[in-house]
Amino acid sequence: MGNIHMILDARDIERILNKMTDEIIETHKRMDQLALIGVHTRGVFLANRIQARIKELKGIELNTGTVDINLYRDDWTRVGAQPIVRKSDISFNIDKKQIILIDDVLFTGRTVRAGMDALMDFGRPARIELAVFIDRGHRELPIHANYIGKTVQTTLNEAVNVLLSELDDVDRVDILPVE
Repeated sequence: MGNIHMILDARDIERILNKMTDEIIETHKRMDQLALIGVHTRGVFLANRIQARIKELKGIELNTGTVDINLYRDDWTRVGAQPIVRKSDISFNIDKKQIILIDDVLFTGRTVRAGMDALMDFGRPARIELAVFIDRGHRELPIHANYIGKTVQTTLNEAVNVLLSELDDVDRVDILPVE
């Protein structure tokens, strides 16, 4: 693939995640009703990193879960005849909790909508907030993140790839042309 442009390296990612974590701590002075839910796949790793940082700074281990949105997507029949469905794992009661839904890239808003629909199958949170590592614009739905790591201007002919060491053996964010 030609024309891959790295915009963030491992140090940048760590710094941005620390900033996002600090914003969450500042906003949620009381964390007893707070929980983190990562959207498969990379949102899960980001949620785990934020959870670990909160534990390191505050000594609090937040409930953390995962949600798979594939069967909640409005385009799942176009994605493929056999969508890959991963396990949602929310092993705690989300009723009346303050949930932070975490994903790597906010683009059209459709993944976030699907994530909220999936969460509602687990209960009725008091509030759902959104934390995204990259906001690249081009919204199709009225979705706005509460916590944004970095806003990146892109065209519709570009993709943003967040690579994380847990899955990709490297921490990096790239912009590349859509093929």
